[in-house]
Amino acid sequence: MDPLIVAGLLVLGAFTGFAAGLLGIGGGMLMVPFMTMMLERIGFPADQVVKVAIATSLTTIVFTSMASVRAHHRRGAVRWDAVRSLAPGILVGSLIGAQIAGAIPGKALGLCFGLFLGFSAIKMIRGAPPAATGTLPGAGGMFAAGSGIGLLSAVLGAGGGFITVPFLVRRNVTMQQAVASSAACGFPIALAGTLGYVWAGRHLELPSGTIGYLYLPALAIISLASVITAPIGAKVAHSIPTASLKRVFAGLLLALAVYMFVRSIQS
Repeated sequence: MDPLIVAGLLVLGAFTGFAAGLLGIGGGMLMVPFMTMMLERIGFPADQVVKVAIATSLTTIVFTSMASVRAHHRRGAVRWDAVRSLAPGILVGSLIGAQIAGAIPGKALGLCFGLFLGFSAIKMIRGAPPAATGTLPGAGGMFAAGSGIGLLSAVLGAGGGFITVPFLVRRNVTMQQAVASSAACGFPIALAGTLGYVWAGRHLELPSGTIGYLYLPALAIISLASVITAPIGAKVAHSIPTASLKRVFAGLLLALAVYMFVRSIQS
C-alpha cells in the first residue's frame, strides 16, 4: 500500500476515534468520504467503493466503541439497562441493513450518505438538545427502536449515535449518559453489520485483502489509531463543553456532504 495512503488512514483513524469519544457519534460520518477517496486510488471499482468504505468504517467501530466505552464506564456514565434492551433489535436491524446496502446501487448509496451527512450537520448547527418527553419504553418499544437504529446504522456505516443519543435524551437520560450508552450500542451495531457485509459481498471479486465488502488493511490501520484516541475524546467530553466543537464539526460534515453528492452525480 502507498505510504501516503497508510499515513492518511492513520490520521483518519486518530481523528475519528477522538470524535467518537468526544461527541458520541459514529466515526463513519468522517471515515466513509475520506476512505472513498483513498480506496479509489487503490483501485476499487467505482460502483463498489462506497460500499467497501461503509463496511470497513462500520467494522472499525467494533474497536472504537470498546475503547470509548471503557472510559465512559469508569465514570459510571453507561446506562447498561438501556443498552441491553436495545441490543437484540440492533443485532437484527444491522444484519438486515447490510443486505439492503449490498443491494442498493453504489451511486444511490453515495447520495443517501450525502443526505445523512447534511442532515447530521444541520442537527449539530441547531445545537439544541431534544426535549425529554417520557421514560424508556417497554421491551417491544426498545426492540423496535433498536431495530431502526441498527438498520440505518448498517446502511450508512455509522455507530448509531445520530439516532441513539436523541432517542435516549428524549426518554430522560442525561446527555452524558446518552453519549456513553450510544458508544456501548456501537459494538453490536458494528459486529452484526460486519457479518452482514461480509455475507452480502461474498461473491464479489475485489482487490486483495478484501473479505466480502470488508477491506482488511484499512481496517487494521484505522482501528490501531482510533482505539488510542477514542478514550482521550471520552475523557475530554467529561471536562469541557462541546457545543462549539460540534459547530466546527458540523461545518466539516457539510463540506463532506457536498463532496459525496458531487462524486455520486459524476460517477
